[in-house]
Amino acid sequence: MDGNAMYSKEAVEYMWKAAIPLQIHLDESEVTTFPAPPPAFVLGTRIGYLPLLMPVLKPYFSNVLPPGDDTIWFDYKGLPLKWHIPTGVLFDLLCAEPERPWNLTVHFRGYPSGLLTPCDDEDTVKRSFINSLKEAAYIINGNCKNIMNMSEADQLDLWQSVLKGQMDGYLRVSSSRLKLRPLGEDCLLKKIPNNHPQSNTSETASIISNQTGRIPVRLYVRYAKEDLDDLDEMPPVISWDNISYINRPVEIHFEEGKYYTLRTAMESLLPEYGIQTFITKADDHPESSSASTPDTFEQDISNCLKFKSKIKFIRIHGIEPAPDIPLSWVFNNLSNPDYFLHISVTVLLENNTMSTRSLTS
Repeated sequence: MDGNAMYSKEAVEYMWKAAIPLQIHLDESEVTTFPAPPPAFVLGTRIGYLPLLMPVLKPYFSNVLPPGDDTIWFDYKGLPLKWHIPTGVLFDLLCAEPERPWNLTVHFRGYPSGLLTPCDDEDTVKRSFINSLKEAAYIINGNCKNIMNMSEADQLDLWQSVLKGQMDGYLRVSSSRLKLRPLGEDCLLKKIPNNHPQSNTSETASIISNQTGRIPVRLYVRYAKEDLDDLDEMPPVISWDNISYINRPVEIHFEEGKYYTLRTAMESLLPEYGIQTFITKADDHPESSSASTPDTFEQDISNCLKFKSKIKFIRIHGIEPAPDIPLSWVFNNLSNPDYFLHISVTVLLENNTMSTRSLTS
């Protein structure tokens, strides 16, 4: 498989255009009229953030709000939603059985500062996004000089592209300013050919010399009882203490002739569960290795759809990818604009092993 197979413009366009239908109710304690206003129906982009809906929701509910300062926040079945997590990730994590439209409650009063970090306005979300971008650049390149050296105008152009869902504008700025290269088949960053216009710049040489072979990953793990038969039976998340948050890079270990796969990455991120708890083969399917060869990749993708997993599912942008898909393809096509690969996982555990980590703000 040639290097071009590791990138799909169609998949990237899907990611940028994907949206979740939202049905948003105003919290009943903030309604000052009778009858209560009907819910607002909006589309929330998967790569976006819930507070960015303020310009739409504030005018819609403004006539019924009590006096006071507006600070927007959302909850789902009583759980305050962390605003710095992309909307699509929240949906994949909290809706085991996808709910459409997704029913959320919006608040403009009573911000739960003990549970959520402050979010004053759009600039707060922008700063959070740029900080994530810096972190991703450091993981990929070994430094974040390109982000630090971006002008305010370039940062604004980049952010506006995310805000408006303009993929072409984002790629134009990111390719010329961020210089975060796509991954090749071996999951190592591609070096610029000697005849490339950027190949003679000292900045490019610095990038190449600092390549670390690491992929930025944010993993969100939700736990459920092992005897769960139906996703509809999964109880709602009532606290972020019931979610594990793993924010660390995947270290790439390339073996000649094999792809470094999503399965292998998950094993490195969740070593306590091991491969047997990640996936078990169907009775009528031959044993599969943890890494695909270029010649067997297409067949592996088809075969993996037949697998049954003890990890109930993993989701990336609403997709439940085959575990033996090359990680380079997943990163090149499904990483968010902040260059992190956000992965939602539901793990089935025995009742006496329902341990959790805290999802810190």
